[in-house]
Amino acid sequence: MKHHDKRVTQDGFRYNAARLIYNAPMTLVGVISDTHGRLDQKAYEALADCDHIIHAGDICNPATLRELKTLAPVTAVLGNNDFSDYGDSVGRFARPEIDGVKFLVAHYPRDVRISKFGTGALAPGDPIPDVCIHGHTHIPKLEYGKEARPAQYILCPGSASYPRGGNSRTIAKIKIENRQVEAIWIQALNGRVLMRVGK
Repeated sequence: MKHHDKRVTQDGFRYNAARLIYNAPMTLVGVISDTHGRLDQKAYEALADCDHIIHAGDICNPATLRELKTLAPVTAVLGNNDFSDYGDSVGRFARPEIDGVKFLVAHYPRDVRISKFGTGALAPGDPIPDVCIHGHTHIPKLEYGKEARPAQYILCPGSASYPRGGNSRTIAKIKIENRQVEAIWIQALNGRVLMRVGK
């Protein structure tokens, strides 16, 4: 049984009725990448409890974003196999703020590695994101602490369609409470949690 009761608002977006009734301060962000034109039904179902979805590129089919938007609002970036088929809202980088948590999303890992000179996605002096998300490698990875600085976390959700390195098809989820990240985990499409940090 899903812990979210989602209904469609007049503008076509869904909302979590339980959050409206109980004013619960929890937000669940789903992260997916490298679908390459194929949104597996199991990936769709795994993201069904999310309040927001981030796609880290190599979408390769506008229908994928349309399907994801039936679940929750979507932030997406272009991958190296994407073209300008998704409208002006999908570019090379995205910097959404979701319930007080700042994100940086890019397809390439190098674009989310922040140095004193910034990155391709950030200029020196730009606000430091809390969570940096990339795709491209098709290999799930979760970094935090010293490995992620100056961000708090660097996340690659792996590929939901074509994993590499003997990995399962995966997505990731980020739990936000009280305007901060409480937990991040990467899970296989069968629901098995492969990596996790936080409660």
